[in-house]
Amino acid sequence: MTKSLPVINIKAQSNHHALFLMLVAFVIIFTTLAFSQGHWHQYHLPLTFIYLTGLVIFITGLTKFLQPKFSLSITPTGIKYQHRYGHWQIEWQQIQRISLIKETIGLEQIKLPYVGIQLIELSSLAKQISPRLANRLIHEQKPLLAIAIKQQRLSLEQCQLCFEPFILASGELLKGPLAAFFHHSSILQTAFGYHLYLPETALDRPLTDFNKLLIQCKNSAKQYH
Repeated sequence: MTKSLPVINIKAQSNHHALFLMLVAFVIIFTTLAFSQGHWHQYHLPLTFIYLTGLVIFITGLTKFLQPKFSLSITPTGIKYQHRYGHWQIEWQQIQRISLIKETIGLEQIKLPYVGIQLIELSSLAKQISPRLANRLIHEQKPLLAIAIKQQRLSLEQCQLCFEPFILASGELLKGPLAAFFHHSSILQTAFGYHLYLPETALDRPLTDFNKLLIQCKNSAKQYH
């Protein structure tokens, strides 16, 4: 590993303030419990509401706390995406293109909240994504399918969840969650041109800046490969 290509760990902005939220929730809940002693019958409705609000804040903080410390690790060899349901990783030489995803809606061009990654060959991902994450990403990326249908890039039938086996270029047969995910990725590639989608919520900087970072890292890795 060279000094020119350090490991860059990305901590998602959405995971910030987890401990603070949990602390605020504890304060709200215990203050409410303390005040409710002797006042429950008189104020039970507002006390119940405050207690439930504290519980929701605590669950939100706990969900953030349970996320991996780093959402992405950018290394001299490639990218690793880490999620509480698993991970995927891909090498730089397996990547064809990295870009922002822009769509024209009406008269306005908007950027979708993802950085798209087009692979040279989708089968390169087969052994580099966990089945649990593959299953989860299908559900998390439903908004992309909704946009594709609205823009008439895909039909409703094409966007239906497919559990049929997926045949890789090598002839290997994928079944279960991996097969469903590969059908899903193929459909998204048809609609938008990319196989993998890094959500804005997993990043630590604006989409444009992160897209530039990935392209720079890919170009640098090519020089040192």
